[in-house]
Amino acid sequence: MSASYCGYGFFVSDSTVPSTSRAFISNSCHWDLSISSFSHPHRLQLPPFRPPNIKKPHSNANRKSTSFSALPFDLSPPPIDEDLLEAAAVEGARISDDGIIETFHNDEQALDAANNGVALVEMIVVSFFITKAQLILKVYVKDKGAVLYLLHPLLGQLILHKHGSWYIFLADKVEIQDITNQTSLLVLVGPKSNQIMEDLNLGSIAGEPYGTHQHFSVNGMPITVGVGSVISEEGFSLLISPAVAGPVWKALVSLGAVPMGSRAWEKLRIFQGMPSPQKELTDEFNVLEAGLWNSISLNKGCYKGQETISRLITYDGVKQRLWGLQLSDSVEPGSPITIDGKRVGKLTSYAPGRKESEHFGLGYIKKKAASIGDTVIVGEDTTGTVVEVPFLARQQPLSNSSPSSTPESSVQ
Repeated sequence: MSASYCGYGFFVSDSTVPSTSRAFISNSCHWDLSISSFSHPHRLQLPPFRPPNIKKPHSNANRKSTSFSALPFDLSPPPIDEDLLEAAAVEGARISDDGIIETFHNDEQALDAANNGVALVEMIVVSFFITKAQLILKVYVKDKGAVLYLLHPLLGQLILHKHGSWYIFLADKVEIQDITNQTSLLVLVGPKSNQIMEDLNLGSIAGEPYGTHQHFSVNGMPITVGVGSVISEEGFSLLISPAVAGPVWKALVSLGAVPMGSRAWEKLRIFQGMPSPQKELTDEFNVLEAGLWNSISLNKGCYKGQETISRLITYDGVKQRLWGLQLSDSVEPGSPITIDGKRVGKLTSYAPGRKESEHFGLGYIKKKAASIGDTVIVGEDTTGTVVEVPFLARQQPLSNSSPSSTPESSVQ
């Protein structure tokens, strides 16, 4: 089980968001936004076994300015007939005492679906940079007057109580609220995700750019569909109320999505090479060493950590980087990586491969010590071959003279 993929959220008002951790931040006392006002011309239709009341998108002319003290809309769910965990249990899920879906006892099938079909995961992941250029929290949705943050569960209280007091002042008229328990995040991963959207009459969003999001309503509750599946630009993310999470989950599974638990997701994360807090993202490493170039900007304006990042790029200060490692045997994370007896790095994550004889890991290695195809020793005598991984291969290194194309509203 990995704590990286469940969580809670915050609503920061001037605002913060949730299920990993969610935060919403807004800086206005009035919103020109109704979550029941849509930008999509089609109706969202779920299978007939439990037909929800799906509202058709309204035109912008029907939008009303609504005053609020914190949340610009009510996310308090009505009584739930069948919640997400109950729906997952019907599919054979093993659920931990703290409510994390660990596995559906189909890990290999789910991993195959993520690569060749479509997998369904309940989760949230995120990014926020502080002074040392560490990645903590990631912006998922930004709307007028408010910002939604999706957080790693271990970082929620840090943002709410520590960084909120550092960077938010009374004169800013900003509030932060934890709304984790008021939302769920479902993610569709895999090359056939577009077909699921077609079957839901949402096919037009499949052609939209990565990060595009649209608002809908299911049974009177808000649902935001975004292009991107956290681990790649392929797939979709659905931010919804827990009141409709169960029926939506069942609908997606009935349309062919293979449910995936946190155990299989952790394997997928490592195979894809996506860094995780407390593993690849710690005080020991910075965001550039982690290879998260697509998550930063050099011309966005002042933000915490920008000076450190700019200096590292200007003076070529990145001395190590994150790689994938094909291993000859299992090995514990934290084991040293050596070449000719000299320590050149550290293993940060390990997962058994799809076959019994396969082993894979992620680790930081000094730039001058090794690159793709080189052989290293991990731990006492485990052989590792340095390989590129898909998630990091998609990252585009920046220079101080290159433009940054990362949009503020991206789903990442």
